[in-house]
Amino acid sequence: MRNGSVQRLGRIVTVLVVDALLLLLLAAILPGFSADSFWAALGLAVLLGLANALVWPLLIRVALPFTVATLGLGALALNGLVLLAIAGVDRGVHVRGFWSAVVVVLALTALSSASSALLALDSGDLWYRTVVRRQLRRTRLAVESDVPGILFLEIDGLAHEVLQRALRDGNAPALARWVRDGSHRLERWETDWSSQTGACQAGILHGDNHDMPAFRWWEKDRGKAIVTNHPRDAEELERRRSDGRGLLHADGASRANILSGDAPHSMLTMSTVLDRRRQGRLGQDYFAYFASPYGVALTFLRCLGEIVVERFAAIEQRRRDVRPRIHRGGSYPLVRAFATVIQLDLQVAAVTADVLAGRPVVYTTFLAYDEVAHHSGVERPDTLAVLRRVDRAIARIAAAVEHAPRPYELVVLADHGQSQGATFLQRYDESLEQLVRRLVGDGDAIVAETAASDEGRGQLTAGLAELGTRPTVTGRAAKAIADRRDEIEAGEQPALPAAELPEIAVMASGNLGLISFPREPGRVTLEQLERTRPGLLDGLRSHPGIGFVLVRSEADGAVALGGRGRHLLDRGVVEGEDPLAPFGTRAADHVRRTDRFPRCPDVVVNSAYWTDVDEVAAFEELVGSHGGLGGAQALPFVLHPVGLPWPEEEVVGSGTVHRIFCGWLHRLGHDGYDPFAGLVAGPADGALASGDGAPHGQGKPAASGGAAPE
Repeated sequence: MRNGSVQRLGRIVTVLVVDALLLLLLAAILPGFSADSFWAALGLAVLLGLANALVWPLLIRVALPFTVATLGLGALALNGLVLLAIAGVDRGVHVRGFWSAVVVVLALTALSSASSALLALDSGDLWYRTVVRRQLRRTRLAVESDVPGILFLEIDGLAHEVLQRALRDGNAPALARWVRDGSHRLERWETDWSSQTGACQAGILHGDNHDMPAFRWWEKDRGKAIVTNHPRDAEELERRRSDGRGLLHADGASRANILSGDAPHSMLTMSTVLDRRRQGRLGQDYFAYFASPYGVALTFLRCLGEIVVERFAAIEQRRRDVRPRIHRGGSYPLVRAFATVIQLDLQVAAVTADVLAGRPVVYTTFLAYDEVAHHSGVERPDTLAVLRRVDRAIARIAAAVEHAPRPYELVVLADHGQSQGATFLQRYDESLEQLVRRLVGDGDAIVAETAASDEGRGQLTAGLAELGTRPTVTGRAAKAIADRRDEIEAGEQPALPAAELPEIAVMASGNLGLISFPREPGRVTLEQLERTRPGLLDGLRSHPGIGFVLVRSEADGAVALGGRGRHLLDRGVVEGEDPLAPFGTRAADHVRRTDRFPRCPDVVVNSAYWTDVDEVAAFEELVGSHGGLGGAQALPFVLHPVGLPWPEEEVVGSGTVHRIFCGWLHRLGHDGYDPFAGLVAGPADGALASGDGAPHGQGKPAASGGAAPE
C-alpha cells in the first residue's frame, strides 16, 4: 500500500513538472499566452490539476447534458473558461481572451498526450478513470449472475485471410495473443451471394436474409429504390424479417449496426435511429466519454491527426503510383475521422457500459477498417494501422470484463470480407450505367444509383438522425440536417407515380450490378429482353469486365450467361464454358437462391474475377469492395472461445452463423434461445441451410487467392 502511494505521488509530481515545462514551451510559441517563470507555470499546472480533481466533477455534473448535446464542443468551451478563471488567480500567467484559452487547452492536451505516451505515465489509467470507474458507479446496482454473457465484436469487412496475415505480422496483437494462448480459435465461413453488411447482418442478427439481393436495389412493388444504410429503409428491412426473437432480444444491446437483432437497447443502429421510444439513444450511454476535462480536446486533435494521415496516405499513393487507387478528396477525410476516431470511441464507451451493466448479449460493428479499406486498399499501410486501432479497442473492452457483474465470452467476427481491384470505370472508361445507356440507346430513360456504398457517411447520417430525436436545440438542428440528407438520398424518396417511373434502373453494390425495368410488371425475361432490347444481354455477357449475367428464361428458368457459354441453373446443365467456374464450387447454389427472391432484379451482373491477380472490378468507385462473387469478400471469419463448439462441416450463409450463435447462448444458460439452434443440420443431402432455409450445395470455398463465391 505504501509503495503504491509513493508511486502515485511520484507520478503526480512528474506529471506536474512535465505540464509546467510544456506550459513554458507554449508560452514561448503561442500568441496570447505567456508565463513569467517556471514557478508561475508550475503554479498553473497545480491549479489546473486541482480544478480537474475538485471543480470539474462538480461543473460537469451540471453541464454534462449540454456537453453531450453539443457533441463535446461545450466541454471544450468549459475547458477554456476554467483556464481563464485560473489565469485570473495565478498572476504569473497571462491569457488574452477566450479563444487563446481554447488554443492553450488544445495544445496542452496534444503535448501532454504525447509526453505521457513517451514516458508511459498513463498506461491506460485515463481510460479506467474516465470510463470504467465512472460506469462502475453508474451500474453499481447491476444484478450479478453466474451465467456468462457474450460480446459479439464485429470488424466490418475483414476477410479471414487478411486477419490470418494480421495475426502473423503483428497488426492484430491482442487477437493474436488470444489465439496463441489457446483461448480462442479462428474459423472461416462463407457468405451468401450478397456479401454486404445489410444482408449478412440480417442473417446473423435475425436468422433471415431472404429477398435481400444487394446493398441497394429497385423494388417494383414499392415504386422506389431501397438502400440498406438509409434509416427508413433499414427500418423497413427489419420490419420484414423481425419476429421479436432476434439474436439480441433477451435484454441485449445493439451498437452501431444496420439492424438491431430485436435488441431492447440500441444506439447508432440504422433500423432504430428514428425510434424515440427505445432505450440507449445517443447521449445516454456516452456520458462517461465527456467526463474527462481533456477528453473532447483530445478527440478533436485526434480527428485532425486522422485527416492529416489520410491526406498524406493519398498523396503517397499518387507519388509512388500505387494502383489500384481512387480519388479520396471531398468530404471523405472528415467521414474517415468520424469512423476511425469518434465512432470508435463511442462504441467502446457504449459496450463498456453494457458490460458493466451486465447485459447478457451485445453486438457492435466496428466500421473503421471497412471504411478505410474501401478507399485505401485492403492491406495498405494506413488500412492496417486502423486495424491495429480496432484491435486496441477490443483489448480495452476485454479489460473492462474483469469489472463486470457476470463473466463474458468474447467473440470477434466479420460479416464479410473485401476484394480489391481497379474499378470498372477505371478499366474501361465507362461505368455500368454508361455501358447500359450505350447498349440500349435510350439514355434519357435511365436512373442510376452507382455511387460508392459509403457506410461511414451512412453512420454519420445515423448519428445526426439519432441526435435529432432529442428534444434540444442541437437535436432540432441535427434533425434538420438529417432530413435534408434524406431529401437528396434516392433510397429515402417517396414512391414514384407510374407515369414518372424510369424505363431502366441501374444500381451497384460493389462488383454486383443490378438492372431493373420499373415500368414492366413482374420479372422481365430473357425472351422479352431479346425482343425489346436485343443488344443488351449480348453486350453485357460479352464484355471483358463482366463475369456473368443472371436472367430468367421462360423456357429454361434461371440462366447464367457468359461470353462463351451459359449455365442453366434450374436444370444443372452447362452449355459451352461455364461462366460460374471462376467463382467457386458453390457459385451456382448462391446464384440460384438469389434468382428465387421475389424482388430479384430483372438482370443481375457480376464483374469478372481475375484469379491470377485476385482482383474484381467494382461498379462503384472503391478500391476494396464487396457485394458480389469473386475473391475474399465472401470469406469472413469467426474468432471464438474454444469452449464454444464450431461445426466440423463448412459453414455457409449468415443464417447458419445465427443458429450457431443462438446455440451458444442456449448452451451458456440463456433462456429464450432455440436449444437445437447450434445443431447445424442441413438437408438430406448434407448441404448446409442458408438464411431462408434454401439448400446450398456442397463443396469447399476456393482457397485464398482462388475463386470464391459471393
